[in-house]
Amino acid sequence: MSNLDPRLPLIDDLDLQGKVVLARVDHNVVEKGLIKDAFRIDSTFGLIHHISCRGGFPVLMSHVGRTRDSKTGEIKTGSGTSVAPVVDYLNRKMKAGFVIPELPVDPKKGIESIRTEVMSPLLSRLKSRDIGGIYLPNTRWFAGEESKDERTAALAAQFAEIADLYVNDAFGSWQPHASTFDAAKVMPAAAGFLMQKELIHLDLVLNPKPPFLAVVAGSKYDTKIGPLNKLYEKVDRLILGGVIYNAFLAAKYGVEVAGVAAEDVELAKGLVEKDKNAGKILEPAAVIESEVLDRRDPNKCRVVKISDFQAGRKYQYFLDVAPEAFDDPKIADALASAETIFVNAVMGLTPHFPEGSRRLYAEIARNAKARKLYGGGDTLTELKNLNPGVYLEALDDESYYFFTGGGAVLTAIESGAYGLKPVAALLKG
Repeated sequence: MSNLDPRLPLIDDLDLQGKVVLARVDHNVVEKGLIKDAFRIDSTFGLIHHISCRGGFPVLMSHVGRTRDSKTGEIKTGSGTSVAPVVDYLNRKMKAGFVIPELPVDPKKGIESIRTEVMSPLLSRLKSRDIGGIYLPNTRWFAGEESKDERTAALAAQFAEIADLYVNDAFGSWQPHASTFDAAKVMPAAAGFLMQKELIHLDLVLNPKPPFLAVVAGSKYDTKIGPLNKLYEKVDRLILGGVIYNAFLAAKYGVEVAGVAAEDVELAKGLVEKDKNAGKILEPAAVIESEVLDRRDPNKCRVVKISDFQAGRKYQYFLDVAPEAFDDPKIADALASAETIFVNAVMGLTPHFPEGSRRLYAEIARNAKARKLYGGGDTLTELKNLNPGVYLEALDDESYYFFTGGGAVLTAIESGAYGLKPVAALLKG
């Protein structure tokens, strides 16, 4: 199964023998110095193994967290955003022998250049197989990574000085930075195995087999409005969750819900109006209202039925979809009859309100015939935490696919797969 654009160069077609291969991966899985979920790292084992087996010398790079102060432009470096935990994991799991170059770091500007005197000895050791690979420091520690000025071009040129080939295997890193976009312009470039796999499965979302059911949730409506409108055009049925659903309910029924911004309600009115005729949105008929966010207090939370809404009424926080809402015959039938299901949703505010998500994931698992495509990030983490049995079975079930980047999928839904700038940068012609 391959529906890749023929203009997309592939790592399979490159001659790696004796070449230093700079691979951009998405290992942004470190939180407070610890790996929170190794799925994205594990997904690149094949790439690393392939480069070495075909006689190449791997140099990896990834961003970790947010390091740049948007107001001052200062770059904060430190153990919390270091790639060291990733390298430790790779060396432990693969016996990979990766080394991190000790490049000079300015306390405010970050890493201003890839110093030759540091890299040359390491590259010599790499080519003699004294070490298994080089893993550059967090790309967002580099002054030119996000600067979008002459420093970006300079950093890309430095990438080309240390490597012969560039491979992008970081589908989840969809923003056009020096390491994801500019590097592809200054040396021979190709898509890695994971990038290819993500693009192939993304086509199943962009050109789904009907009936197509999508489940989308999020903490802010305005960040999802573009992808949501595009997705609405493609779906047969749509289920909303999280603050997105709360904004939709407030817009449709004229109620006020704590934690929902007025601008989100205004934006949601467009979707409400659009759905009046098409009727694609399935509304879970009950939500969990809570007076507090940081815990589940039985005395301060209750089930609220949508049928009891009265215009002008004020509610506390809606923190989950009530699990019994999935007993609704319309929702149950949509879940059971769908041929394609796309899920980018945590229905409730976990860890205290997990029941809606747990029930949703269990019901999706009951549909054995559907292609089940899960967006990455929080969705995958919560599936793993809330339904570990489903998750483990899904790893060996071809009807499931787990994207490594949920944000990238939503952006691609809006722009098209090859509208993602790092992907477009790889295309020939």
